[in-house]
Amino acid sequence: MELAQRVSDVQRLTEGLGQLPEPMVEPAFIVVSGLPGTGKTRLPFVTLESDALRKTICPSPSYSPQESNRLFQACHLLIEKLLRKGIPLILDATNLSERYRERLYNIAGRLDVKLILVRVEAPDEVVQERLEARHEGVNPEEKSDADWEVYQRMKPAIQKICRNHYAVDTSRDITPVLDKIIREVKR
Repeated sequence: MELAQRVSDVQRLTEGLGQLPEPMVEPAFIVVSGLPGTGKTRLPFVTLESDALRKTICPSPSYSPQESNRLFQACHLLIEKLLRKGIPLILDATNLSERYRERLYNIAGRLDVKLILVRVEAPDEVVQERLEARHEGVNPEEKSDADWEVYQRMKPAIQKICRNHYAVDTSRDITPVLDKIIREVKR
């Protein structure tokens, strides 16, 4: 992808973020990993949602490999830009592959920011219920187009997170894990 296109994409994504939190001396970078419908967006933080960002760059997304490559190149540049300014982030994307997470690990390492990894999951029946509700228009704020078929197709692609991480089952009370994550962010 051309540099001019990447710069333009990052600018469009930045404009779509709205009000950012106050910069911090030591911002945290939280990477959330999980299949569609597992409840990644239920974590109560300001979030860079890959589904919303994709639609900013590509209003009628095709979800092609080329489009995903373009999106994540722009996301990685945006993440670096915001972390350099001291803005704490959460990246909400499926992040199923260790190969793709490695790029995020490298960003955090290069910028010397605290990296917190969170794997989000829920039982299949809960996910199916959420995804069906999503497509019935129950939540007009929903940005994802993923349905049960997409979930089932993606499930075999999950790779174990090779670093220390938190596991959150969003079908249960997530408060204890959130409290731990918040303590780690403040540490």
